[in-house]
Amino acid sequence: QVQLVESGGGLVQPGGSLRLTCAASGRAFNMYAMGWFRQAPGKERECVSVISRNAGNRYYTDSVKGRFTISRDNAKNTVYLQMNSLKPEDTAVYYCAARATTSKTRTFLRRSDYDYWGQGTQVTVSS
Repeated sequence: QVQLVESGGGLVQPGGSLRLTCAASGRAFNMYAMGWFRQAPGKERECVSVISRNAGNRYYTDSVKGRFTISRDNAKNTVYLQMNSLKPEDTAVYYCAARATTSKTRTFLRRSDYDYWGQGTQVTVSS
């Protein structure tokens, strides 16, 4: 099993930046593909960005391409989401998720693909 704890959310003005951190505890973090999802009020939880075990493959939803960057440090059991040029429509609770997999390169895009979730961190973009 793995436990996930997100941090780094907050209130930021449009055009600003935040870096979200997801710290994992438990065994064999490098056996998990990781993802960041978000859920705005009244909306479905959506996939924002995912990364494979070896960080060789990454996916971004269209609305964040060129603004967000996902990365991971397997030695620190941590995955990051650097968010730049933030917009009000990025306002949501952001969740970190983990999925055990034997594939070093596969990524997973569906909410149902993931076995473990953090508690979420609020990101609010407003002037």
